[in-house]
Amino acid sequence: MSYLSISTWSLHRMLGPLRWTSWDTEASEHSTHVQDQPQIHTLLELPAQAANRGYQAVEVCHFHFPRTDADYLTLLRKSFTDAGVSFDTLLLDYGDLTAEDENRRLADLNLIREWIDIADLCGAKRIRVIAGEASPNDDLAIRQSARTLSELGEYAASRNVQVVTENFKALTSTGKSCLKLLGETGVAVRMITDFGNFHGEDKYEEIASTIPYSLSVHAKAAYDESGYPDETEFARCLDAVKSVGYDGAYVLIYDGPGDMWEGLERIKRIVEPYL
Repeated sequence: MSYLSISTWSLHRMLGPLRWTSWDTEASEHSTHVQDQPQIHTLLELPAQAANRGYQAVEVCHFHFPRTDADYLTLLRKSFTDAGVSFDTLLLDYGDLTAEDENRRLADLNLIREWIDIADLCGAKRIRVIAGEASPNDDLAIRQSARTLSELGEYAASRNVQVVTENFKALTSTGKSCLKLLGETGVAVRMITDFGNFHGEDKYEEIASTIPYSLSVHAKAAYDESGYPDETEFARCLDAVKSVGYDGAYVLIYDGPGDMWEGLERIKRIVEPYL
């Protein structure tokens, strides 16, 4: 049965500082840049806030974790359990499985494994791993990414976590490349389909083609300067999902101006009839 979820990205102006991970080429190591943001809710408070607003699940971006020590992760797991909200997916927002720099690729793999361990400790069912930043037409890169995702999937399964990827970044920017990748991984890896990451005249066909492999959809609308969604375009995306009998999480994505909870309510109203 389908259900409502939110991503912490939809509340990023309310959850405190963002901790962005990047690769320092000169030092050949990862670095973290902290971007200051207001904190209206702590991450520990979010599951209860989501439950009070009618959401059954949450996806948490890795840059919203203020700490990753075992004590904090235990508290985070408990906050989801106490609220009766599912921690569906930890969204790892960094990593390039197709990086040409071997040092970076191996360092990224180690970092991804560390976040898989974090997902296990905090109770996340899944972790989103970016497939890569190579061209979607690079078949060699697709095979390399698929092989690595499958290996990571085995590592994650030993920790009761499932690896998923997304039509996010260049390698999976087309429906065709997504299906090629999934064909190489078999059943080991599933997807998230994000409405905002396919473009052009084939967008709705691409959404429909990847939905059978997707455990959640990022229901992202196009917003005007006041934060109101293009309802006609958004409905076309939702209809594409409905056309293939989707039965999973609708993760509401809002990044427009104004109050982010209010922005989410505007798209929630449109999505609810599709549940």
